[in-house]
Amino acid sequence: MKFYIERLGCPKNDVDADYMTARLLRDGHSLASTADDAEAVIVNTCGFILPAKQESIGQILEHAQRRKDGSLKRLIAAGCLSQRNGDELLAEIPELDSACGLGALDQISLSMNGAVLNSGLPNSRRVQKIETRNLSYLSDIERFVDCTFPFAYLKISDGCDRKCSYCVIPQMRGSFRSRRIEDIVSEARFLASKGKRELILVSQEATLYGGDIYGKVRLVELLRQLEEIEEICWIRLVYLHPQMLKADLIDYISKSHKTLPYYDLPIQHIHDDMLSRMRRQVRREKIERVLAEIRSKRPDCTIRTTFIVGFPGETESHFGELYEFAESFKFDRMGAFAYSQEEGSSAALMPDQVPEEDKALRLDALSELQSEIVASKNRELIGKEMTALIDSVSEETSEAVGRTMADCPEIDPVIRVRQKPNGDKTSAAKLKSGDMVRVRVTETDGTDLIAELRAA
Repeated sequence: MKFYIERLGCPKNDVDADYMTARLLRDGHSLASTADDAEAVIVNTCGFILPAKQESIGQILEHAQRRKDGSLKRLIAAGCLSQRNGDELLAEIPELDSACGLGALDQISLSMNGAVLNSGLPNSRRVQKIETRNLSYLSDIERFVDCTFPFAYLKISDGCDRKCSYCVIPQMRGSFRSRRIEDIVSEARFLASKGKRELILVSQEATLYGGDIYGKVRLVELLRQLEEIEEICWIRLVYLHPQMLKADLIDYISKSHKTLPYYDLPIQHIHDDMLSRMRRQVRREKIERVLAEIRSKRPDCTIRTTFIVGFPGETESHFGELYEFAESFKFDRMGAFAYSQEEGSSAALMPDQVPEEDKALRLDALSELQSEIVASKNRELIGKEMTALIDSVSEETSEAVGRTMADCPEIDPVIRVRQKPNGDKTSAAKLKSGDMVRVRVTETDGTDLIAELRAA
């Protein structure tokens, strides 16, 4: 059948969707370009916070009518929400043929082929999942690769052992499990052979990589081996916990020519009361010490963080300290979120839940502050030269869209490389996806940068 995967949630979910795709192609199915063209739809769900759950359920319901009228032959739920609430999905949405949890490629394949649906057994519509959330499905380099863009997400571990009070990820993705270095490097070489020039290493917490299987953290060793792959130009780490970010990793990144000085460091809050209630296992003094060390070792680094506003018990004073901290430190990149009361988390049962209107006001204030900081930093870049990796080139305008080392795909701003005037031969029209070029910033629209291509 022709199938289509609705990709929702984080990059780790996106990697899983690549493996689903490869498995179904191997089984003889074909990939549809849109959901409307498909005979089967797999919704790869996210279950992290309430808005993500609502989006996932909304996508399933959107396709349920086509399944009901017969124009869609299979409708399958997969991913995190299916792992955690698959039985409820099946009970509430009769049009679903099956709900398959994380890594359950065999079960998805059976569902597509009708074996589960047509088994006639009383349990034929139970959620199909791997209770251990085994990562063996990631060891096969037969992964589907979208060659449209020059970057790829590469999962180095999964799961989490932390007990943050607002989070239910351990309930969905299980305990922390690292992949072996040789398996990761093998997959990286495969991705490089497909034209990928940037690898984005994803996990729940990269700073713990290897500790569970090697007896000690081996992230630096992994980076060294990945940097030996000639075709790879950039390696980007995401999801670093401030408690576990050690001096050896900061030193390595500060001197590396391939591992980017890009620190994705979710802090969540800065007031010790809130950090304690969140069970973040770190305090303000440690956070400030780590941030200072990063910037002292590599002044041109990029520090991205996330903050949660409106956590239970957060007062105006708590928020004021967070706001002042963000204002003074001036993070290069920042995401802010209103606290979401997640069923199954300990924070959901805490007293002193913050009213939604207060959350919204605090979120607006912090987001507006960060917009002003980014706009100011961008203005300082006008006239400066930098390296950009081109992601795409518009056939209509010949404008190339790329990113600097400060920008992670899909969450950070982009740099738009325009044709130079007067028919200059160093035109953006000659660029293609995957080119690494020098550009000069000419202007900014507040968030993104506008640049012109420099002569080679």
